[in-house]
Amino acid sequence: MIEHRDRASGWKHAKLSGHINEDNVKFLLDTNEEYSAEFLKRIGRPNDTITDCTIGGLHETNVQGVLGRKTKSKTDLKVYCNSGKQVNVSIKKSLNGQVYFVDVELFFQIFEKQFGKAIPKDVQRAMRLFWAAADDAVTIIEQYADKTDIKSYNLQVRHKSLNATTLKNYDQFLYDAMLNWFRNNAYELAKLSFAMGAAAEPDEWSEYVWYINTLGENQIDEIFHIDKICHAAKDKAVELTYYGDSNGGTTIQLPFGFVQWHQKKMQFHHGYLKIKELYD
Repeated sequence: MIEHRDRASGWKHAKLSGHINEDNVKFLLDTNEEYSAEFLKRIGRPNDTITDCTIGGLHETNVQGVLGRKTKSKTDLKVYCNSGKQVNVSIKKSLNGQVYFVDVELFFQIFEKQFGKAIPKDVQRAMRLFWAAADDAVTIIEQYADKTDIKSYNLQVRHKSLNATTLKNYDQFLYDAMLNWFRNNAYELAKLSFAMGAAAEPDEWSEYVWYINTLGENQIDEIFHIDKICHAAKDKAVELTYYGDSNGGTTIQLPFGFVQWHQKKMQFHHGYLKIKELYD
């Protein structure tokens, strides 16, 4: 119970400090001509000037989603230029952390709607087993998991989700199919995580991710073009997409971070160092 409260408190602090960070960035762009001019230069628009900036902040409103319901936008900062250009930016205060959090069944629907292609049934089956959405998961764990690894076994039973080792023991084809699908869709997974989410309108999609911390927690200040991240992730997908080895394989490592089970959902994480290596 104490650990749960600590996590909840930590998450609340991270979210609040993230909004303060966004406020600080907006203030600098609004009030410091040199800072705003440098920002525009960094994104390849040196001849523009900024006419307005908006942030979601504490009073962020949801936007129209592809499934017909409201959803969160990936864009934290909108910069409006005198040329008519609207620049959408996702701001990351921390060097690592959650970038997309979604129920696996919703993920299937959102992915297929956003990209217009179906996720194969065998891949869906594997993902349901991996992300606690299969009714027979515990039965399979009891039969195919390594019971000598007590910690890993108990974790799987408690979460009702197979790790990579158990999935492989149960069905090598499903194990390979899911990994190959993540490799073959690295571009789309990066695009979904950083730019799109479930937002329906391209005006709400982020074009850049800006690692900046105005609170002194780190000294990073770098801007990455998201589509370039996506293309680089696709190019390096085979090499950089693999099952993690912790606790029998509870993550899938990705070119831009990783994805894991968390609270019965898919939790995608970003990683600054991974993105920087992709980008350079």
